[in-house]
Parts: sequence; structure tokens; C-alpha cells
Amino acid sequence: MPRTTAHRTAALAAAAVSPLFLALWGAGPAQAHGAPTDPVSRVYACSPEGGAAARTAACRAAVEANGSSFAAWDNLRVAGVNGRDRQTIPDGRLCSGGLDAYRGLDLARADWPSTTLSPGATLRMTYASTIAHSGTFRMYLTKPGYDPSKPLTWSDLPERPFAEVKDPTLKNGAYRFTAKLPADRTGRQMLYTIWQNSSTPDTYYSCSDVVFPAPAARSEPGRGAAGTPAGGTSAPAAPRTPGSATPSPASGRPSASASPAPASARAAAAAPRSTPVASDAASDSGPSAPVLAGGAAAVLALTGGTALAVRLRRR
Repeated sequence: MPRTTAHRTAALAAAAVSPLFLALWGAGPAQAHGAPTDPVSRVYACSPEGGAAARTAACRAAVEANGSSFAAWDNLRVAGVNGRDRQTIPDGRLCSGGLDAYRGLDLARADWPSTTLSPGATLRMTYASTIAHSGTFRMYLTKPGYDPSKPLTWSDLPERPFAEVKDPTLKNGAYRFTAKLPADRTGRQMLYTIWQNSSTPDTYYSCSDVVFPAPAARSEPGRGAAGTPAGGTSAPAAPRTPGSATPSPASGRPSASASPAPASARAAAAAPRSTPVASDAASDSGPSAPVLAGGAAAVLALTGGTALAVRLRRR
């Protein structure tokens, strides 16, 4: 083949291949960047790499509303925002970043794949990325009372993020960093992450559905079950001596015992003894007056009878 023909063939082949090569290169990982995988973002959960999450009803509805899959889960970015997020991204379209190619992510429903977190605990964020960029991550958590059945708006988010992380290190395909979570959230909430690049004009947006379990029920402070003091035990009842005073249920004051005198006390009244016999019942004041009187009468009667008998014998 003449040299001129060979050069012409090579040039035509290059012209034919170049557009295809450029298209493949432009769609490759070099042009993609990242999204949260833990807590899992909607775009990643519903992507072909989302596993079981991608087969949930919410993700199927999102793909249908989107008109295409979320294969480009790491490319949800808007150029030229420069920190004017609230002025650039419209209400109701925060999860898609206002991009039609991701509109299925804005569906208002309460069954999106979610991650369980603990109020006031440490958030451990994993933000997968295919290209390292410098920039700042800003994280927002929806306010108490957030309604997941309504489209997400800027008014659902506080003015200031609860955490900011600047220029974390990309390691093993992800940025990993921690932040302290607010302690006053319960139920289903939205973790909204903004990654504003400083090495490019792009800003990335992502929605991660999270759930905070309700706190366990607590008993009344200082009280245990059934009104017992804290600690679960009640004070033991004081032992009661038979015949002693017992508390009155109505007044709380002691009431006198109505039990009859023991048989030993009745026998003592007739016994020929010179000293009174105390009752077996416990008493704070010693022998009762009837016992003393009975004992004295018995002594007097016995003495008088003896004197009369002596006098009759002398006669």
C-alpha cells in the first residue's frame, strides 16, 4: 500500500474512533465524584450498586419517576453555586439538587431505605468518592417535627449545619469522618449533606434518610414500681407485740387493743398472794388498775378471815 494511502486510512480510522473514545472517557469514573454510602444516601441506595435497597418500593418508584436508573450515583453536582445553596436549589428539590436527571429522589414518602442512629451519639460518615477533591462537607439534620411525607424544603433544615469538616483525606475510595449528632431528634429525619469543592466549581448534594429510636419509658424520678422507693424495695414493717397498739388505717394514729385480759390475770386476782401479778400483755405503764385493786381485795379478805378464825378458837 502506498504511504499516502496508509496515512489517509489511519487518519480516517482516528476520526471515526475519536468521538466514541471521547464519549466513553467522558462517561467513565474520571468524570464522577461521590456520595454518602453510610448513612446511605438515596442516590446510592437506589443505584445498581445499592443491593437489596435498590429493590425496595421507594427505590422502584424513584427510578420510575426518574425515567432512568441512578447508575451515575456519584455525579449529582451543580456548578457555580459558591455557597448560595438556598438561593440556587429550589424547595422540594433538595435531594435532586434541582437536576431533572435525579428528580426521582425528591419523592415525598416515609419508606426510603434508612440508617438507624442514636441521638447525641457520634456520626461516622463514609462518603465514597472516585476522585480526590479539596473542599468542605456541611451536614444538616432536619428540625424536630419534620414530616417525611412532605417534600423537603429549606425551612425543614436549621440555618447552620450541626457539623463541618474541611479537607478530609480520601482513603480506600472514601472520605471518612465523625461528627457529634444533636441529642433532641426522634423518629425519621433527613441528614442533608452538602460538599462544596474548593478545587472545582462544583457542589454536591445528598439526602440520607435516618431514624432515631424513641427513648425507653422511664419511671417517675425517685419512685419504683408500685410506689416503692427507688431501688425496688420497701422498708420492713416494725414487729408488733401481741396486745400492743396498732396503727389505725383511717387516721394513721395508734388505736387501743380491744382483746380481753389473759386468763392468767383473772387467776391472779383470786390467788392467795401478797403481791399483785402483772398482766402478760405489754404495757408502757405497768400493771393495770383493775389488777392492782383485785389483788389488794384478795389480800384484805384473806387477812380478815384468818383473824376471825383465831378469835373463835380462843372462845
